[in-house]
Formats: sequence, C-alpha cells, structure tokens
Amino acid sequence: MNRDEKLADLRNLETKAAAIRKELAISPPGMVIFSAQWDGSDDENVIVEADGFGGATTRIVAGNYPLDFISKFDKFFTSEEEAMAAAEQVAFEGASPYEILALPS
Repeated sequence: MNRDEKLADLRNLETKAAAIRKELAISPPGMVIFSAQWDGSDDENVIVEADGFGGATTRIVAGNYPLDFISKFDKFFTSEEEAMAAAEQVAFEGASPYEILALPS
C-alpha cells in the first residue's frame, strides 16, 4: 500500500469515527467542551477537554490556554457529563477544586 492509499484509508477511518461519535453523542479528541473563568481571574480558567471516547478531563489552567499554560488541577472523568458537572461546580458554584478535582489518596 503506497502513501496515497494509506492517506485515503486514514480519511475513510476518520469519517467512520466521526459518524460513530455523532451517533454516540460524544465529542472528538481534544475538543474543549467547557470553558469558564475561575475565581474571577482573567488568567485562570476551568476547561473540559474531551478524549474522543466519551471521557473528558477537567482542568484549572493558568495562562494562555491552549498555547502557553500550566495546569493547576487535572482530573479525568469516564464521561463528558461527569467532567462538565465537576467543572460547573468549581466554576459557578464555588466548590473547592481540592475536593472536586484532587485525586483520591
């Protein structure tokens, strides 16, 4: 299989994957599905990024996301809905990120 055939195969697989994601109502990998300022700061945001398989990571980031930032908190959830609910609690309800996003000990 030459390069052009491999690229055509890859395009076909991407199309199939996109159709399956649409059918399952999940976001593509790397898509930011939630973003809000955190704690009234222009420099800190609560972000939810989909993994493409139904899960997502909720992060509190400082800096210029996605180019130049640091992640202050970072937790993976097995569903996009759980990740967004956690993000909403932290961003809008004043929940402590230590309680919502800290990994269990």
